[in-house]
Amino acid sequence: MAIVRWDPFDAFLGAQEDLNRMFRRSWLGDAGDEQGLIGGGKWAPAVDVYETGDSLVIEAELPGIDPSDIDVRVDDGVLMLRGERKREREVTEENYHRIERAYGIFQRSVRLPRYARADNVKAAFDSGVLKITVPKTEPAKPTSIPVTIQEKEEET
Repeated sequence: MAIVRWDPFDAFLGAQEDLNRMFRRSWLGDAGDEQGLIGGGKWAPAVDVYETGDSLVIEAELPGIDPSDIDVRVDDGVLMLRGERKREREVTEENYHRIERAYGIFQRSVRLPRYARADNVKAAFDSGVLKITVPKTEPAKPTSIPVTIQEKEEET
């Protein structure tokens, strides 16, 4: 019989997998297991957010989505990206062995910094990547206010 080293954290690994499965099902429904998303489950595209010298850039991976199915809005300092990836019904569900790509409605939101100019947002769609450019205004520079110290007069 082999000697197996006991690790007290092994029990936590099983609990972690159970929690991951629970959260995956709460976000993706019952289709979030090994079979992939079969129905119109919830999903969100991968998004990169970065700054250049004069703008904030949001890039979202949206392959296979018609640009007319994408809505970009700015409301109260939050950029909202909404859309839908529609599944083409050329192949019937009975003929699928596995469906791993996500379909259905998606929504992502990005809070814009105060110095973002929400009135001049531009969006371009190329090769399945949506690039949203939000110009930046010059951030307000802190001002220094000198404080004078008055000496207290001695009382006699």
